[in-house]
Amino acid sequence: MSNSKNIASLLGRMVGSPPLPKGGAASLRQKPLTVTDVIAPPAIEVDFDLLKVGDWYYRTLFVAGYPRFVSANWLEPLISFNHTLDISMYIYPTRSEEILENLKRKVGEMEATIQSDLKRGRVIEPSVQVALEDALALQQELAKGSERFFQFGLYVTIPAKTREDLDKATKQVEATLGSLLIVTKKAILQMEEGLKTTLPTGKDRLVVTRNMDTTSLATTFPFTTSELTANEGILYGLNEHNDSLIIFDRFTLENANSVVFGKSGGGKSYMVKLEVMRSLMFDTEVIIIDPENEYENLTHTLGGEYIRFRFGSSTKINPFDLALLSGGSNDESELGQKILSLHGFFRVVMGRLTPTEDALLDRAIILTYKQKGITPDPSTHSKEPPLMEDLYKTLVGMEEVLAKGLADRIEKFVRGSLVGIFDQQTNVAIRNQLTVFSIRDLEDELRPIAMYLILDFIWNKIRYNKRRRLLIVDEAWYLMKYPDSAQFLYGIAKRARKYYLGLTTITQDVEDFLATEMGKAIIQNSSMQILLKQSSAAIDTIAQVFYLSEGEKHLLLAADVGQGLFFAGPAHAAMRVIASPEEHEVATTRPQEALAEKPGVNQAPQHDAQPVTQEATALPKSNRPIFTVETVQTNKTG
Repeated sequence: MSNSKNIASLLGRMVGSPPLPKGGAASLRQKPLTVTDVIAPPAIEVDFDLLKVGDWYYRTLFVAGYPRFVSANWLEPLISFNHTLDISMYIYPTRSEEILENLKRKVGEMEATIQSDLKRGRVIEPSVQVALEDALALQQELAKGSERFFQFGLYVTIPAKTREDLDKATKQVEATLGSLLIVTKKAILQMEEGLKTTLPTGKDRLVVTRNMDTTSLATTFPFTTSELTANEGILYGLNEHNDSLIIFDRFTLENANSVVFGKSGGGKSYMVKLEVMRSLMFDTEVIIIDPENEYENLTHTLGGEYIRFRFGSSTKINPFDLALLSGGSNDESELGQKILSLHGFFRVVMGRLTPTEDALLDRAIILTYKQKGITPDPSTHSKEPPLMEDLYKTLVGMEEVLAKGLADRIEKFVRGSLVGIFDQQTNVAIRNQLTVFSIRDLEDELRPIAMYLILDFIWNKIRYNKRRRLLIVDEAWYLMKYPDSAQFLYGIAKRARKYYLGLTTITQDVEDFLATEMGKAIIQNSSMQILLKQSSAAIDTIAQVFYLSEGEKHLLLAADVGQGLFFAGPAHAAMRVIASPEEHEVATTRPQEALAEKPGVNQAPQHDAQPVTQEATALPKSNRPIFTVETVQTNKTG
């Protein structure tokens, strides 16, 4: 109970309310509740090596030994530790006259020790020799007045929800500091004093200090704000910590993949559109899968090609198409690669297949190609590929019960209500620097199929012709719903680096995306991660996957539109997305702003696919985005 009184009294003094009265609980019942009563924990349990305050466990470490030499920002691994830590530094200035007198006495003692060893023929202790050199150098600097002397105390309190997490975090902190040659000790039997020492009261109750001069002390300053300003790349936003520009080239990382998570209306598409506009200026080809027509205005404004997939549209992609692969390498069987891709496609179309059905489907696909004269021989790949209708006829012609069942599953795409979508020859080609595939007008059940088919079509193009590209998959959770489409997207993420490709996956349904192992694997294979405003329902899942601290969780919950966290390799910072007025006009998706626009503005004629034989068209210079640096509007992010 005395410990509870001490903590409550301390908390009361922090907020300016009176301490606990002498009468204890009986006296409290006679008086109204104070702020101290409200914020005080229900119970405090003091153990010899930890402290339990309410439901939380705390353990305090103090630094007992330091390395002889340190570099600037040597505490950065501790400040940037991936667990919430309360770190306190106490600096006590001392009088140089007293230190010089003590140094003079110490120098005399060490010189006498060395002389005694020499007279007796002993080997001089290296530690004594090094300490003498350091003391003489410090004595000279202090005498000149170029250095001052301080005592420095460093304490770390580790909070955790469970005892196991506390022990694990303690070992990690000790290992991290041990790698810096820093010796840490637990404040055994002084955990209460340790917690009070790291509270923002400025009172050192442990008083475990080390002598330091001005230069050594300066290196402890926590210069830990992540600087993400490079000499190359594009602008992503402002660093909220120091208002510096976040200018970054994602292709300089281990891989150029990125993931963007945020709740609906958090500014995901807005930020990605800004990245697209700025990337186009550096000769980057951009391909987008657009489920909600959010990129239509952007495409028409920048002179890109907007390809629609819908009923009655002339835009067609044949799942069996081999045209793009005919010019590829002969080191691997392109037909074999295509057949493997078709297996994944038809699992999305048909649903789960048994091993027997899968083997039967494999025989039917090979036979369908063979009936068109296409074999593993690359010289046959230029022939007209089969259609889904040919596979349907092959399955029916097998006269097996299982084959008939497989044929029934695809009949609606060949002769039923969905005829004409996936059963015609390909008549589109990626020939523009900005190409967007729209699937908004397809039913929800067809979207995963269309996204898989378009991704396969794009991936063949990427393999066929390497260049700097961005592939943006919006609402990627559609693909995560099916194991085969999720596996296909993960395969692209793993292999993208080899083809100079940066894959961007965007989703607002974070829990659906992370519910599968493939979703987590895609995050692990994405060197750049952007977290925008999150909902309270998803924040715990996000925090677990990205190892967010409590402060970072609160930042994402309270973030405004266009604010969040920017991760690039080991560095990360709080970010605010900014855009010029001209960029904002093109990127915004707010309905009220779209309705306010004048009729006819940025409304280029819509079109379906054009003939494949048309030459590639470059992005018109007159339609490229215009940037201004004089006026930056940060309140229109949407």
